[in-house]
Amino acid sequence: MSSTAERVATGIPRIDRVAVLGSGVMGATIAAHLANAGLEVLLLDIVPRALTPEEAAAGLTLADRPVRDRIAASGRASLEKLKPAPLYLAADLARIEVGNLEDDLPRLASCDWVVEVVVEDIAVKRVLLGEKVAPHLRPDAILSTNTSGLSVNEIAAALPAPLRSRFLVTHFFNPPRYMRLLEIVAGRETSPDVVAGMADFIRRRLGKGIVVGKDTPNFVANRIGVFAMCNAIHHMVEMGLTVEEVDAVSGPATARPRSACFRTADLVGIDTLLHVARNSHELLPADESRETFRLPEFMSRMVAKGLLGNKARQGFYKKTRGEVPESLYLDHATGEYVPAKRPRFASVEATKGVDDPAKRLRAVLAATDPAAQLAWRNLRDTLLYAFRRIPEIADDVVSVDAAMRWGFNWELGPFEMLDAIGVAEFVRRAAADGVAVPAGLEACERFYAFEDGRRRYRALPGGGLVDVPVPPGQVDLSILERAGGVVERNAGASILDLGDGVLCLEFHTKMNAIGAETLAMVHRAVRRAEAEGQALVVANQGANFSAGANLALLAMAIAEGAFDEVALTVAAFQRATMALKTAKVPVVAAPHGLTLGGGCEFCLHAEAMVPLAETYMGLVEIGVGLLPAGGGTKELALRAIRLAEANEADVTPFIVKAFTTIATARVSTSAAELGPLGFLRHGDGITLSPDRLVHDARLRALALAANHRPVTPATDLRAPGRGVAASLVSQLWNMKMGGQVTEYEAKLGATIARVITGGDVPAGTPVTEQWFLDLEREAFLSLCGERKTLERIQHMLKKGKPLRN
Repeated sequence: MSSTAERVATGIPRIDRVAVLGSGVMGATIAAHLANAGLEVLLLDIVPRALTPEEAAAGLTLADRPVRDRIAASGRASLEKLKPAPLYLAADLARIEVGNLEDDLPRLASCDWVVEVVVEDIAVKRVLLGEKVAPHLRPDAILSTNTSGLSVNEIAAALPAPLRSRFLVTHFFNPPRYMRLLEIVAGRETSPDVVAGMADFIRRRLGKGIVVGKDTPNFVANRIGVFAMCNAIHHMVEMGLTVEEVDAVSGPATARPRSACFRTADLVGIDTLLHVARNSHELLPADESRETFRLPEFMSRMVAKGLLGNKARQGFYKKTRGEVPESLYLDHATGEYVPAKRPRFASVEATKGVDDPAKRLRAVLAATDPAAQLAWRNLRDTLLYAFRRIPEIADDVVSVDAAMRWGFNWELGPFEMLDAIGVAEFVRRAAADGVAVPAGLEACERFYAFEDGRRRYRALPGGGLVDVPVPPGQVDLSILERAGGVVERNAGASILDLGDGVLCLEFHTKMNAIGAETLAMVHRAVRRAEAEGQALVVANQGANFSAGANLALLAMAIAEGAFDEVALTVAAFQRATMALKTAKVPVVAAPHGLTLGGGCEFCLHAEAMVPLAETYMGLVEIGVGLLPAGGGTKELALRAIRLAEANEADVTPFIVKAFTTIATARVSTSAAELGPLGFLRHGDGITLSPDRLVHDARLRALALAANHRPVTPATDLRAPGRGVAASLVSQLWNMKMGGQVTEYEAKLGATIARVITGGDVPAGTPVTEQWFLDLEREAFLSLCGERKTLERIQHMLKKGKPLRN
């Protein structure tokens, strides 16, 4: 789209180049994520006031450009070392130029968007933006601040009047690559078109979930999230509970993240939490729960002692580094660390194995032990607080719920929690505690409903049900199912109608593990797409695309010696993946999150992939003592052979790369790494927005449908042969002698080498695609008979990590 057309469509200029002012951790990682999205980035920071010893020794002066750009350059360099990795690929670093805030302000004229990320001091921001930055901006450029809670209107007052319409808050959450929430806050003079245009751009291009907040302290997520944490701390002290005991129940048991309360505080930083809480107390004189933000004195003592959380390696938790590392937690009463006790409560134990967060929440609140009492008090106060904040901090319950899911990783937002508990039951129980309940809450039956194929929410204060807004391009499979979009369904998968002749094969097992029901539905989906439509998308919207084949069922079959059954299952898996590959309509896979083993094999057999940027894909079967046998080993061998043919080159280096991918169980750290791994093919795209993933895959499928040419199984392959396999085995022997792999890992590697090179045949022997599939299946069955493979499978099922035996 041209710059002019996009400006008309969105109210903002086309954004290709962005300046980030401030190269601290937050500024640098925002720059990294902009680079991830393919944008050009200019990263600026202040000029150093003194030389480093190294600069002085090199004869440099404060006038030399490398010195003047040093702070920004250091911020950019840090991106290669930070964990978790802020970049998709190290090569994306080349998109980030550096400079300084004295020499390079004129370069802002080339930027479409300038985002300020300097120190959280309103006076500093006003001077920088109003006096230094504003004169250099284009008349249509967007200016934003990344403040986490300062007043957008107070900052805007320092800007020239024409610029105020293009100024807003864009509050990224840390770390920017991984945290989905971005809060937009407009000033009184910000153009609604600019707000809408930036929301659309950031949603589409950066993959963020947008919440529009009000110009109030700490905006939406931090206002509710910090209140919830402060409230939990007060109840902990009152009830005489420990840090560990609070975390045991304030995590997944009550639909909140695994980091719970105090591990989240350690992640955020105790000093940061204390600062935000103090600011809230100071800036919210009319807040009915203002005193909740006044944290106990022991937290000030923690900060004074340097117990700042993860960044100091000690906060509410720490680990000793002796011969036998020990996990400790802080006894808030004494200020001393004590050994972790891993407390257990019946209320929390009752939630284990329960996937539905609403059911977990109800199970805890139905109990009476100390953990359940703490959970009730904390949630009671937090949910009442959230109800009272509308319309103060946001216009609707949808925004508050989304802010808590995306910004604090809650599984349910506050109003979704109220529906899960039952509003009437919540009101009854709160009133029984003698807690004042707002009349508006007493009048609500529930906050969400599904009517006429649409999700609706209750407008506050005192309104009726209205439609939940759906951004362009968003596809929610759960809503599609409830609206009658299911074509066919069994226990493992469903076929949905996405419209325009595109069907969707959706998994819905635990971890989307692939079992017999899923395999059966593959064939039905392909047949229906061929007979009734024009394309098939393989997608789902669980936490992960698929953890692979059902390992528990395989372990049972091996333990019972049911090898005939295993052989039939492997053959069925191969038939299913080949059905996807040879379909008479295009098949497009839309993986996201963990896409391992069999899930990866499904994707490899699709005609095209449209992965979410955060896709962690790999053939990891060696970790459980097996090899990919759903066509994964075959597919990488075939691709290596075809690449060698296309380049008129020796096949060996291509096979070695494919072998290494399987033998090291390499998993991509982002979808961008799928290309180097050989998983993505020319024309495959990457989507950053989870909401748009199915939509984008559907568009790709429709584009392919017009010129689809069905694939037939290859019959003209030339096996790399036993010589290449012998070379790989020789390398494995050297690695075993060097202690890099165990004896059994060397044996597993040799098995993979034999299969991926086409078996015990001379180089160039004519073979077929089915030949490789048969080798896969035979090798898989032989490994199933090995004791050490069963040990690996059992260890993975019990511990969730590989055993190196």
